[in-house]
Amino acid sequence: MEIWELVARERIRDALADYNWSGDSGRSAEMIQTFCPGGRLEVRGLKTVHGRDEIAAFLGGVAQSDPAGPAASRPEPAAVKRIVRHALTNIRFLELTPERARVASYFTVFTEAGLDHYGRYRDELVPVGDAWLIRHRLVSTDWAAPDSTMAAGH
Repeated sequence: MEIWELVARERIRDALADYNWSGDSGRSAEMIQTFCPGGRLEVRGLKTVHGRDEIAAFLGGVAQSDPAGPAASRPEPAAVKRIVRHALTNIRFLELTPERARVASYFTVFTEAGLDHYGRYRDELVPVGDAWLIRHRLVSTDWAAPDSTMAAGH
């Protein structure tokens, strides 16, 4: 393995983590920066959105800019603190060249109610400056709790 590949893998892992950490903490502006300006977000069974503005609008209900966190505006009992945590596992590099990476991973989402949903990301990333950004993300939700607070369409 060459040094450029080790550096690329770590920068890609950082991009994937930045997406989840930013979204979980309600920092949608930072989350959107993990996409290329013309990036695409495809949610299996729902729709595909193009560009940062459309992605931000689509994800707006899940990752709001409210400092209290995602979906903070939803009515909740006063004693319940809104929590969203994505766990990303089994990051597998399917292809890695200096110009492009294809990555597969699993995600599991927990909320204050417990296990909310889980599924798979299939990402294509490209280098932009010193970072690697998502050019295309396919989200496949494999299961959602009947009372999921986040999994759209389930």
